[in-house]
Amino acid sequence: MTVRVLISDKMDPKAAAIFRERGIEADEKPGLGPDELGAIIGNYDGLAIRSATKVTKALLEAANNLKVVGRAGIGVDNVDIPAATARGVVVMNTPFGNSITTAEHAIALMFALARQLPEADASTQQGKWEKNRFMGVEVTGKTLGLIGCGNIGSIVPRGALGLKMKVTAFDPFLTPDRADELGVDKVELDELLRRADFITLHTPLTDQTRNILSRENLAKSKQGVRIINCARGGLIDEQALKEALDSGHVAGAALDVFESEPATASPLFGTAGFISTPHLGASTSEAQVNVAIQVAEQMSDYLLLGGVTNAVNMPSLSAEEAPRLKPYMALAEKLGKLAGQILGEDVRSVSVEVEGAAAQLNQKPITGAVLAGLMGTYSQTVNMVNAPFLAKERGLDVREVRHDREGDYHTLVAVQIGTSKGPMPVAGTLFGNKAPRLVELFGVEVEAELAGTMIYIVNTDTPGFIGRLGTALGEARINIAPFTLARREAWGEAVALVAVDGDVPAEVVATLTKLEGVRDVVPLRF
Repeated sequence: MTVRVLISDKMDPKAAAIFRERGIEADEKPGLGPDELGAIIGNYDGLAIRSATKVTKALLEAANNLKVVGRAGIGVDNVDIPAATARGVVVMNTPFGNSITTAEHAIALMFALARQLPEADASTQQGKWEKNRFMGVEVTGKTLGLIGCGNIGSIVPRGALGLKMKVTAFDPFLTPDRADELGVDKVELDELLRRADFITLHTPLTDQTRNILSRENLAKSKQGVRIINCARGGLIDEQALKEALDSGHVAGAALDVFESEPATASPLFGTAGFISTPHLGASTSEAQVNVAIQVAEQMSDYLLLGGVTNAVNMPSLSAEEAPRLKPYMALAEKLGKLAGQILGEDVRSVSVEVEGAAAQLNQKPITGAVLAGLMGTYSQTVNMVNAPFLAKERGLDVREVRHDREGDYHTLVAVQIGTSKGPMPVAGTLFGNKAPRLVELFGVEVEAELAGTMIYIVNTDTPGFIGRLGTALGEARINIAPFTLARREAWGEAVALVAVDGDVPAEVVATLTKLEGVRDVVPLRF
C-alpha cells in the first residue's frame, strides 16, 4: 500500500526528494486555503508544514488517514496538539534546526537599533545626507539582558561576549553552574530590567510568559533601553511598548514577531525608533534546508519504521517497547507535572528511581516523561524527546537510579526533586499495570489519582479544617470530586489533594489561602 505525504507549505525541494527516495509519494501543494486542504487531507498519511498551514481541529477531523504532522521548524502553535493527540496523530517538529539563524537575527537587530541603520539608509537614499542626525550608541561595554536562556538564548551570549558586552539572564531553569559556563549573570526579572541596556527575548509563549514585558515591567526597565524580540509574538504588550517609545523611556525596539500575524497593522508601525521584520528569524537558506531535511527524515522513519523523533505529543519509542512503556510514561509525566506545578522555579536537580517491574524496562523514556511533565509547566515546546537535552542545556543535574530490590509495591517510579529547601520526593505506582496512582508526596504517604483539575493544600492538622474547606468551595460553587487527605503526624502538617469539577479561579485560591491553618494552596491541572 502506497504511503502518501502532503507538503502544504513552501519548503526546500530536498524534503520531497527524501520522501520519494524512501518510497513515499509526496505531493507539493503550497498555498491551499482551509477548505481546499480539508477536501484532500483525507488522502494522506502525513502532512509536512511550516508556519502558514493551520492544523485545526476541523482539519484533523477530515484527516481520516493522517498519522503524522511534521513541522519544519520549532514552533507548533499553528497545530491543535490536543486535537491531534485525541485522534492519534503524532506531531513532530525540528527544534534545533534554525537556532543559530534566529540567534544571529537577534544580534543583527541589536546592531540595527544601536546605529539606527534602517532610518539612516532611508534618509541617505533620499539624498539627504543627515550625518549629524543619526547619533548611535556602542554595544561594547553595554549590558545585554536575556529573557530566556535555552536553545537559542544560550547562543546569543557567545556573540555578545565577543563584543565585550556584559550579559545577564532570567530563566527559571538556568542553574548557577550553567550560567557560569555561558559567562552570564543569572538574575531575577526585576534586576534584569533595572540593569539591561539591551533586552532580547528567547522564550516560548505560555501563560507564564504572555506579556512578560507588560506596561508595568516596561516601566521598571532602564531609561533608554532597547528591546529585541525574535521569539514569539505576545511576549510584549505592543500598545505599552509604543507608549514607552513615544515617551522616550524606551530608546528603540526591533520586533521580528507580532501578537497577530501576518502583521498588516500594528500600533508600533510608524513609531520613531521602531524596526520591524516579517518573522525572518529562521529565514536563511541554511536553516530552511536543515529543517526541511530533518522533518522529511523524521516523518519517513515514523511512517515506514515506526520510529519517533522530536515528537511533541509522544516519547521516542520503538514499536516493541511502546505497549509496555506507555502506562509507565503516563505515570512519570504526571509525577513531573505535579512537582513542577507545586515547586515552580525552585528546581535544582532531578533523580528518577525505578524498582520492581519498572526496573526491567528502558528507563530513558520514563525519565524523559518525568522531565517533560516537570518542564512542560513553563514551556509548551518541551516534550519527552527534547526534555532531557533541554534539562542538560540548562545545567539541571538529572540522575537515573535502578533498584533490583523488591519494595512495598510490585512496581514503583520515584522522583527526587532537589530544591533550595532540600529534596522533595514524589512517587507513584500502577494498579493492574494500567492505572497510575500517586503513593508519596513530599515525604507523606498518600493514595490519589492525578487527573483533571485538583487543588494541593498544606495545612495544620486541626479539627474543623475539612468543614471550613468544604464550605469555602461550596460558596464558590466548586464541586468536590475525590478527596485525599494525609498527614505526617497528628496535629502536625497535613496535605490535601482535592479533585474538583471545573476551573479554580484566582480569587478562590486567595480565599482558601486565608482559611485558618492553611499554609499553601496550589491549583493543579493534569
